[in-house]
Amino acid sequence: MPATTTGAPAVKILPAPSDLPEPLPEPGIDELRLETVLGALSDPLRLTIVRKLLLESEDFDHTCGWFGLDRPKSSLTHHFKALREAGITRQRQYGLERRSQVRVEDLDARFPGLLALVAAWTPQA
Repeated sequence: MPATTTGAPAVKILPAPSDLPEPLPEPGIDELRLETVLGALSDPLRLTIVRKLLLESEDFDHTCGWFGLDRPKSSLTHHFKALREAGITRQRQYGLERRSQVRVEDLDARFPGLLALVAAWTPQA
């Protein structure tokens, strides 16, 4: 699905596999709050994580190792949990690992244009 602004990068949406585990607890679509979502996205690392998922996904969902972030595992766990609890990402447990994906449909329905802004954001070098 292309992003909603002209010239913005295209957001990748990959089909869901048939054998997905249940998602970890997350807010329902009606419980998503703009101030909570924006608060989670105010951290540049979390914004980078969401942008990478939107634009570079290779699979339906990804482990934290896929991102290639040079951070301690405890720090990454905190950031991924913050994104899930804000309702930005959905996480599933696959054995000992958790995989994440952006809740594109839910966020587009609740906050139209927000993900297009995230996709168009350029990280500082």
